[in-house]
Amino acid sequence: MKRLLPILLCLLIWSFPGLAQKQESKQKFSMSVLKDSLDGKLDMSDFLINFHGFIPVPQLITEPALGNIGGVFTPIFIQPNKYQEEGRYIPPDITAGFVGYTANKSWGFGAVRMASLPKHHLKYRVAAFHGDINMDFYRTLPVVGERELGFNLQTNGVFVSVLRQIANTELYMGLDYSFAHINASPDFGMSELPEFIEDKELSSNLSTISPDIQFDKRDNVFTPNKGVYLVSTYRINAKWTGSDYNYQKLNVAGFKFFQASPKWVSGVRLEGVWQFGDPPFYAKPFVDMRGVPAARYQGDQIYMLETEQRYDFSLRWSGTLIAGLAKSPMEEVSFGSADLIYTYGGGFRYLLARKFGLRTGVDIAWSNDAFGWYVVFGHAWNNRN
Repeated sequence: MKRLLPILLCLLIWSFPGLAQKQESKQKFSMSVLKDSLDGKLDMSDFLINFHGFIPVPQLITEPALGNIGGVFTPIFIQPNKYQEEGRYIPPDITAGFVGYTANKSWGFGAVRMASLPKHHLKYRVAAFHGDINMDFYRTLPVVGERELGFNLQTNGVFVSVLRQIANTELYMGLDYSFAHINASPDFGMSELPEFIEDKELSSNLSTISPDIQFDKRDNVFTPNKGVYLVSTYRINAKWTGSDYNYQKLNVAGFKFFQASPKWVSGVRLEGVWQFGDPPFYAKPFVDMRGVPAARYQGDQIYMLETEQRYDFSLRWSGTLIAGLAKSPMEEVSFGSADLIYTYGGGFRYLLARKFGLRTGVDIAWSNDAFGWYVVFGHAWNNRN
């Protein structure tokens, strides 16, 4: 593992346009490249396409579970796929790196590459990362009641996904593989570990093979205006995969986008997660919605319904309204008895790269007992599928 991570990082860095090799542009760079010829406003499209540039994304981390404030610097390279087919949307190739630090002393770095090979009917993703994360988990303990338990999670990991197109449709099927070595250190002032934590969970390997099915009919992968995206992934951890655990996790999600009017885009997300077996406490599924702290509501099953409404006030500027409901029943708690989790909020978007349909902005959201604000690049749901 110690050798594999640097090798993958080198491969990812090599794939960064402009870093691995010098590519001369036929045009001379000037500040006008950062303006759209259509309206003269700030736009990164030509810089990305003609100069193999990147979008420098200095993101704020506003996740409550990570201390409410922090920063991540992410250079994102986007290039149109060399293969184009009339009447069909071919997603661009994306390469990105990141390094970040938060107020609760969490930090990490990594890189990711997402691209497709249309002539071979393939698309792939590869990523490598290191993290030193301080995060709180919640459990109901005897006598004490609900308790917030802090952990430091140190992890090195890799992820590889290869999907093949089925016939001449937008349906893709394939396999994902991920590996992570995790050291978990408790930091909650208890002399003995709670019963739900096993000793082996303090240092262990997760090695996951996942059959993956995707149907993607969105009009663009960044900020869709219309279309459908369906995802089904069955994650398998077992001795034969190289994992220290034996459990499975089924994730099924559907995303629907449609235009109620030329300026009004409605989005609906319906997602469910079902856990089978006995995963480590930090790998249990949890409610993942804006306004809800990560890992705050863990369960053996997760059900989420969310909507986002975007209204385009002009070509560049938009406003958003978001709302959602979720439940996270445990084995001993039925769906009907599980707490209803709600979230609501809103934000704004700016069309940063018109030729890619890429919008970015900020959302603020509230839930039952928390508040969060989020820097959004593309669509917020892109990080959740």
